[in-house]
Amino acid sequence: MTVEIIGILAGGLGLFLLGMRLMTDGLKYAAGNSLRAILSSSTSTRLRGIASGAFITSLVQSSSAVTVATIGFVNAGLLDLSQAVAVVYGTNIGTTMTGWLVSLAGFHVNIKAFALPAIGIGMFMRVFGHQGKRGAFGDVLAGFGIFFVGIDILKTGFEGLEKSIPVASLAGEGIVVVLLFVGIGFLLTCLMQSSSAAIAIILTAAVGGVIPLYDAAAVVIGANVGTTSTAALAVFGATPNAKRLAGAHVIFNLVTGGVALLLLPVLLPLLISLQELLGFENSIATILALFHTTFNLLGVLILYPLTGTLVAFLQKRHRTVEEDEAVPKHLDWTIASTPALAMHAMTMELKRIGVIARRMAAGAISQETGPCPSHAADRNVIEKLIAAVGEFGNVMQRGNLPEELDNQLPNAFRVSGYYMDIAELSYVAAKIQTSVREIENLPELSGDIFTYKNDIIKYLKKADTDHEQYSAAECREDLERLKDEYRHLKARLLRVASRKQLRVGQLVHYLDFIAYIRRIAEQAEKGARYLAGMAELEDVPMEAEDLIRQR
Repeated sequence: MTVEIIGILAGGLGLFLLGMRLMTDGLKYAAGNSLRAILSSSTSTRLRGIASGAFITSLVQSSSAVTVATIGFVNAGLLDLSQAVAVVYGTNIGTTMTGWLVSLAGFHVNIKAFALPAIGIGMFMRVFGHQGKRGAFGDVLAGFGIFFVGIDILKTGFEGLEKSIPVASLAGEGIVVVLLFVGIGFLLTCLMQSSSAAIAIILTAAVGGVIPLYDAAAVVIGANVGTTSTAALAVFGATPNAKRLAGAHVIFNLVTGGVALLLLPVLLPLLISLQELLGFENSIATILALFHTTFNLLGVLILYPLTGTLVAFLQKRHRTVEEDEAVPKHLDWTIASTPALAMHAMTMELKRIGVIARRMAAGAISQETGPCPSHAADRNVIEKLIAAVGEFGNVMQRGNLPEELDNQLPNAFRVSGYYMDIAELSYVAAKIQTSVREIENLPELSGDIFTYKNDIIKYLKKADTDHEQYSAAECREDLERLKDEYRHLKARLLRVASRKQLRVGQLVHYLDFIAYIRRIAEQAEKGARYLAGMAELEDVPMEAEDLIRQR
């Protein structure tokens, strides 16, 4: 192999990758919103998810871009994990389009006749389209042309190369030889971080006679499995949903690779016979593209019925503290039809929500740099738990509730509403506090604000029905004192502002902040009062139900 041939191969590969990048980036910019709309609206079923994943990936020629968008939809709650896994199945089918482009157009069409004009027209659109969609479509067109010019150069570089490199000499029979070529494909994709580029090189090398057909098929399997390296590298420090989708991607490719490897001695001759039966031209590139698509489709057929099991397995992995905390600990659906037990479970779950809400409030009040990740996490946990409580209560209402419990169920919903209010107020208060700074020329006023914040935090600890010294009457008295403290602090702030010792903007922020945390205390008192009433009454129906059971 001469330096000239190495240069030709490197240049062809570089043009191929450049064309791929231009096409991908151009399509993502020009049609990104449309593609995202398709992805978000066409995944209501798993089959639609597979179809939309395959369609969009075949357009943008980047399974990574589609997977990243899918992760975003999962994190936003627009897709569940089951739908996202179906999209991942589709992206693996969509990536096989590169092989078809190379096999059908790269070796049977006069590339210069359309590639060079495409590059010229595309760059013309880029120059005169600037940063708009016209310019982006120009990038797509120019990238399309450069893509095929790169294929043409690779094809030229590989012609006659079979005598210059030792790859063909490795060909032979036996599992060791097959695994060696699988490893070559895997390594090729890992190094290039692009299965499309690896497939293009394999096809051009096979057509050039550098790699025998059977061994080229083994390299294709390795390249397909090699895409898992991109997924594995992409999830370091990523969200749990990203790690789960990457896990689905890895499992899918390992399964499809294993199936393709086992069926290789049978599948490849079968595809060759099928091509001859249909009267198509005997093309090595077409056979390899068909082989690539076939074993990915087989992978979908195998894993599709197992998707539920796969999703359940993935959901147990990479769990965060937030996700574990968002799972109800006391709501057992098997007792939802047993009124007394169900009400007891709901009371316990509401107490748990109250602990999280008060923790969030105390953190937001003491935090002076705005909302931190734990605040958003706590709010998300509370939302999920309250939704679960609401659903559990709806199931309870379908049964025959005793009068005492029927009167208590609305109170349970009130408590959940109060704790949701605490979460929302806390988040807003934390945001406002970024604009509330110590008043340097009025240390006494700053001290009063600090004392007021501490008093609210102490009060939140007392508004816990499980606190050994909890008293609803004392909580109401303490709340009135806090209200007096709030009114006194508000009057001081207004006097200071009237003397122009405090800017109007600062005054508004301070007034809003102290009002929000006063409302937090009020909601905490209401939640504790109703929750304590529920805890006192739940023992009566429990005893009645026990008597019924004894009979």
